[in-house]
Amino acid sequence: SKLTNLGHLEMTWRSRMHFHPLLVRILHKSRLRYYGKPEKKMDMPYQAYFEVADGSGMMSMVLWNSLCPEWYHSMKVGTVLLLDKYAIKTSYPFKTHPTPGDSQMKRFATIEISLNVRDPPTEISIIPEEMVKPEWGLPEVKYRFITRSELDDLPNNHSCDVIGLVTFVGRAERARKREHSEDFWLYRWAHAIDGTSDQPFILELFATSQPDVFERIHPMTYLVCTQMRVIQGLTENPSRTVYLTTSNESQIFITGWHKGQPYTKDAKVKNFIQWTKSQSEADQIKKTVIGGYYPFPRPPDSFLKY
Repeated sequence: SKLTNLGHLEMTWRSRMHFHPLLVRILHKSRLRYYGKPEKKMDMPYQAYFEVADGSGMMSMVLWNSLCPEWYHSMKVGTVLLLDKYAIKTSYPFKTHPTPGDSQMKRFATIEISLNVRDPPTEISIIPEEMVKPEWGLPEVKYRFITRSELDDLPNNHSCDVIGLVTFVGRAERARKREHSEDFWLYRWAHAIDGTSDQPFILELFATSQPDVFERIHPMTYLVCTQMRVIQGLTENPSRTVYLTTSNESQIFITGWHKGQPYTKDAKVKNFIQWTKSQSEADQIKKTVIGGYYPFPRPPDSFLKY
């Protein structure tokens, strides 16, 4: 009976120190960020962003330090949380924002919910899905799935979700985060088909905070990638060079991880599953490749074209 909502928080947060509990659903989840530095002695310098929503709209929520190893893996997209003794801060202006699946949803961008071990010590409860009541008015998780046949017409940097059958996965490669830096991004290339085009999705998959999934992407697995960004037209022939890359909020799922995920109700996901049932596994296995070096975008055929 004493719950508040995100819209009310935004209007009243400056005038109060203590806030009523919040009931929200997680719609997006960022990768875990490590911000430790040798000169700063912090036990667990971790941080993760989530986008949470209730019936009034959507707001960012930040999980800090030792709460990250304790809660990060339990807080999945779709999870319902009851939060108490949280703090409200002005939003960090340079944070990335995921593209909401529901374009009509109101976004409260001026403030964010801060979850800490102390000052104040936040109380977090996960509400099991079977106990969630419709009268709470929590929004469902919505997606923006596209098929391969739709991809070539999408603009650069467009945000989308994809599902496909993996036909190629390359070895893990490293790229420097900055020139002369000792920090690296880990990534691998993959191809996935969905039956709507002769061409596969070309996917540049950076290691998210899901090492167990990233290391087990194999040919013939059903791969779901959310919050991917379209990269268009690197050469004169754009249709050959369109690919998708992960964003800060991307989540990756493979066969064995799909059960219970909110996207299993999506129409395009159901269509894909129907298509896979019509395929011969033996024929598809013959077309699959694993490992090796994958130069992309491919260099021209001759030096003259270079």
